[in-house]
Amino acid sequence: MPNIAVASLNPVKIRATIKAFERLFPHLSFNVSGGDLPSGVPEQPTSVAEAMSGARNRAHNARRAQPDAQFWVGIEGGIEDSPLGMTCFARVHVLGADGREGLGQTAVFYLPREVAALVRQGLELGLADDQVFGRKNSKQANGAIGILTHDVIDRETYYIHAMIMALLPFKNPALSW
Repeated sequence: MPNIAVASLNPVKIRATIKAFERLFPHLSFNVSGGDLPSGVPEQPTSVAEAMSGARNRAHNARRAQPDAQFWVGIEGGIEDSPLGMTCFARVHVLGADGREGLGQTAVFYLPREVAALVRQGLELGLADDQVFGRKNSKQANGAIGILTHDVIDRETYYIHAMIMALLPFKNPALSW
């Protein structure tokens, strides 16, 4: 049973990791554990580059924390201002014991101006969502995407697709990545 170390204690990120691995490798069972590991980037990454770096750092920190695992996963959410408004996304970085690395990214969506204004003032996205929408700890529940889509897409589902994309090199080992 392959061990997967996720650089987070957030149950949404852990469940998304499990589900993505199970979908791509249905013949295997996995043992998944989480850890509260640093990203090395600001609490609220404000660019794709920062989110990418944070996901990579988390995956490497997971490897250091659990060297006997077969996979190490880092997931980092981010926001970025664009000419049309503030966008939201997450990056995924997966390291494999075989030396492969995989990258994935969620879809990108715009945040409401009310949320974006709070984030620009220094509030982390999850806290801004909680304030605007009267929630508590939404980042460990349905997140901004779930709130805004009325749970047509929740945060877990949002991460699963990015995780599957990051697993492509492991699903297709005969190809060069």
